[in-house]
Amino acid sequence: MKRMHEMPFGAQPTASGGARFRLWAPGASQVSLILHTAEREHAPYPMLAADGGWFELELAQLSTPADYSFDIDGKLQVPDPASRSNARVHGPSTLTRPTGFDWPDDDWRGRPWHEAVIYELHIGCFTPAGTFLSAIERLDDLVALGITAIELMPVADFPGQRGWGYDGVLQYAPKAAYGTPDELKQLVAAAHARGLMVLLDVVYNHFGPDGNYLYVSAPEFFNPQVPTPWGAAINLDGPHSRTIRDFFIHNARYWIDEFHLDGLRIDAVHAMHDASAQHFIDELSDALRADKTRPWPVHVVLENDINDAQRLARDASGAPLHANAQWNDDVHHAVHVIATGETDGYYVDYATDPVGQLGRALAEGFAFQGEPSLFRAGELRGTSSAHLPPLAFVNSLQTHDQVGNRALGERIATLAENTGRVDALRALTACVLLAPSPPMLFMGEEWGASTPFLYFCDFDGPLAAAITAGRREEFSQFARFKDARVRARIPDPNAEATFLQSKLDWSERAHKPHADWLAFYSGLLRCRHSFLLPWLAGAQSGTAAQPAPGTLSLSWPLAEGHRWHMRAQLAAFDTPLHLIGELPGKQVYHSHPATSHAASSLPAWAVQVSIEYP
Repeated sequence: MKRMHEMPFGAQPTASGGARFRLWAPGASQVSLILHTAEREHAPYPMLAADGGWFELELAQLSTPADYSFDIDGKLQVPDPASRSNARVHGPSTLTRPTGFDWPDDDWRGRPWHEAVIYELHIGCFTPAGTFLSAIERLDDLVALGITAIELMPVADFPGQRGWGYDGVLQYAPKAAYGTPDELKQLVAAAHARGLMVLLDVVYNHFGPDGNYLYVSAPEFFNPQVPTPWGAAINLDGPHSRTIRDFFIHNARYWIDEFHLDGLRIDAVHAMHDASAQHFIDELSDALRADKTRPWPVHVVLENDINDAQRLARDASGAPLHANAQWNDDVHHAVHVIATGETDGYYVDYATDPVGQLGRALAEGFAFQGEPSLFRAGELRGTSSAHLPPLAFVNSLQTHDQVGNRALGERIATLAENTGRVDALRALTACVLLAPSPPMLFMGEEWGASTPFLYFCDFDGPLAAAITAGRREEFSQFARFKDARVRARIPDPNAEATFLQSKLDWSERAHKPHADWLAFYSGLLRCRHSFLLPWLAGAQSGTAAQPAPGTLSLSWPLAEGHRWHMRAQLAAFDTPLHLIGELPGKQVYHSHPATSHAASSLPAWAVQVSIEYP
């Protein structure tokens, strides 16, 4: 099957053998198309000005691939902001023929959201080669682990050859360092052949600081009255915002339709300024669900630091009205405090009662549902989430953010080992993977990878120097980095070595303790699949209690009258069982199987799970 997303932006081949070019450039007086060939640069083709700031041109004959750029007012040549392919962000775009790829997965019908077990990965660090094609070689390992969905960190083109992808400037062009658009399609098709969904992380709240030429051709894209950490906010609700909203909505549809993706994770929704009657995220989610001819479901996952649950509303049948789910940072933060003892920065909000907050987050969604945040100087954080099902939240023990934003990029397994809390981490891992919410693993987590995941980028000149200095300065508030000489040892984000350190070492999986971690994760996911999954679609918000110090007792209603029960001793001492009684139903997991079901105490760092049949 051939797939191409029709859109008003950018360039695309025509059926007659030519090509149509369209650019929205309300900031320009005149625009010309420049064609680039190996022999020469062609004379400019003036584009016709149309209403609303549009410029367009159709060439009767043009073979693909063909390199092109737009000349703005005779002063600057810029790439196409809707380019499907770009060798580099400061160079010409490449006209491609999307229908040249013949999809082999016509029978793919996707997977329902309740089956999601997500694996977040960075293409450049996932394998030694760091490409779309090399990632295919590891998909069978993920299937064997129990993964059902891979989530790619952003692949939209960004400056340089290496980076996290959150500084993207060409939202439609897959990063050339990872491979061609067709090679990304091969990865998606290979994942589908193995029953894996593919989600993509997209960034619609800002553009990167290098290579963003929209300030020249369409400054209306930005609202200078609303500052953000990345510059002026995207204009989602002011004059001209209709075209800007359409740009991103078409981008989302483009990734889904042309690359046959199963869903999107939308970065930093809290940083979107939108006072419109319909929030941009709701409109985008509705647009993705509107195509009833698409034979596979589309899943939308949000990142929202302020714990705002309104994008997660359900209809009477429990189906999402807009987004499927949201990353639940509260679970991560509470887990991190218990497993490491760290209470710096935002972890201070979880220092007093991390076990209780973890229980509330596992049962009801957010730990902060309108309570004051000490880290935010008493500001109230969050909205009510207890009415939402567990499927509305994605839980994790680590993510690219939480690992990579550490000065030294240490993973939680390394931190737990260093603090003698490995038993605590094992118990917390069981709690997260066996709770009803979809769990997400960060690449290498399943074997306790020793390699760090550092913040890395590839900028030049003053910008590179500013980022290196700023990266080190931001940690000056932490006691261990007060000394400037210690801060100087924080890896330079722009150094290639920093990127290379962050690549996974797959050979570790064959050796202890990594092999033990891998077996542990695989066993937990088998338990989830065998006992929880059959009834998970009907899961509802649960209840949490602390019947004894350090102990959690949790329960969730599932489909058809089933109930899922969990009991965890998240402290380094035993708790008498008579305080909490025995779990009802059939026991499906016990971290300490040598302990009798009727023993007098619950061992330290023990987790028990049972299913109660109607």
